[in-house]
Parts: sequence; structure tokens; C-alpha cells
Amino acid sequence: MATGTEEPTLTVDELAARAGVTVRTVRFYSTRGLLPPPVIGPRRVGHYGPAHLSRLALIEELQHQGMTLAAIERYLEQLPPDLSAHDLAIHRALVASWAPDSAEDMTRAELERRAGRSLTGSDVDRLAAMGVLERPGADDDTCRVDVGLLRLGVELLDVPIAHETILAARTVLLEHTRSAAHELTRLFRDEVWNPYRERESDPEHVKAMKSLSAHMQPMVLQALLTAFQRSLKEELRAAFTKE
Repeated sequence: MATGTEEPTLTVDELAARAGVTVRTVRFYSTRGLLPPPVIGPRRVGHYGPAHLSRLALIEELQHQGMTLAAIERYLEQLPPDLSAHDLAIHRALVASWAPDSAEDMTRAELERRAGRSLTGSDVDRLAAMGVLERPGADDDTCRVDVGLLRLGVELLDVPIAHETILAARTVLLEHTRSAAHELTRLFRDEVWNPYRERESDPEHVKAMKSLSAHMQPMVLQALLTAFQRSLKEELRAAFTKE
């Protein structure tokens, strides 16, 4: 069953169109258990919701990163079963960040088509503040869009947060994540890479190091996401339960 606060209203054809895949692909993922079953409505018509759409986008992104269906199944099995569409969008944005560059040049019309809604000038400003897109100039109709962040950014447009607050939050996140990345890189260099160079003649160690290097980034991102979610939850609880 779909998760999330919005009622499932999309038919399988509408879901496929919104996700940019074929109906056959949707049905295939469903038979593999990668997509939850639809909510059955009148006339036995299946309806899909935002969580289905976000989960489908996540599956497509994982495939884009070269993961096999078996690996995708294992990845999805590790996620909590009650993740909302918003949470799934965050995971998808993280997965997309594994790629060297997930940005595309889009016209305003293409941006709105991919966003699934019309965008005001204020909406575009907010997306730019969140780092979802960059505009070469005020009069240029084309912008460079981080497709991995687009769906999440569009969802956040309806959150009542001031433009200045978004900019301030982004500054905080960039400063602290850069510090964390620096320390993790130093740790990997001193504790893993340097010892590896001393033992690089060992074939088994070389194989293990190559495997670790290939999987380190997604592992670290997942760990950071989990740690941040727990810390944020604790901080918010403490901040809003004080008398």
C-alpha cells in the first residue's frame, strides 16, 4: 500500500508518464516486489500515489548508477517500510549524488514539465537558493538543473520557509558537510589508503581495496543521512518540548 499523506490518484499510465518510464517497466518492477501494490479503487482500477512515484524514481536512479536488480532489491530491503514520498526523494537525491555530474541544461518549459507543475519567478528563486538549479543570467531562459535534487526541491516549494532562511540553512549545511568530508577523507587516507600502499603487492588486499573504494561513497552518504536524521530528530524534540 502506498505511504504518504496524499491519496493515491494516479493510474498506472499516469504513473509511468510522470516517471518517464513505460507501463511495462512499472509492471515489471511490481512483479519483482520493488514497487508496493497499488490501492485498488472502484472498478478494480489500481491507483498509485506520491510514494510510488518517488520509489520508482529511486529504482530508476539506482539502475542508472549500474546496480543490478538483485542489488537494488537488497538496497530497498534495508529501507524502513513506512518511508514517505519525501523520505524516498531524499534517498534518491543522495543516490544521484554518487554520479560525477547529474546536472542538465533545461529551458523554463522543460523545467516545468519535469517538475510536474508551473513555476513562478519566486519558485525558481527558491530552487536556486536550495542549489537545485543555476541560472547563467536573469534574462536567460535556460538554467542548469541538478536532476537528482529537482523532485525534492519541488516538494519543498510548498513548505512555508522564507527565502533568506533557505540561504542561511544552505550555508550551515555546506560548512558542516565540508568539514565532515575533510575529516572522513583524512581518516580514509591515514587509516586505509596509506596502509594499503604498503601492502599493495598482496592481490587479495588490492581486490578488497578496489571494492571498498567503489562502495565507500554510497556507504558514507547513507551513514551520514542516518546520523543526521537521528541528530535532527533529537534536536527538534529538545527544542520544541522545553517548557
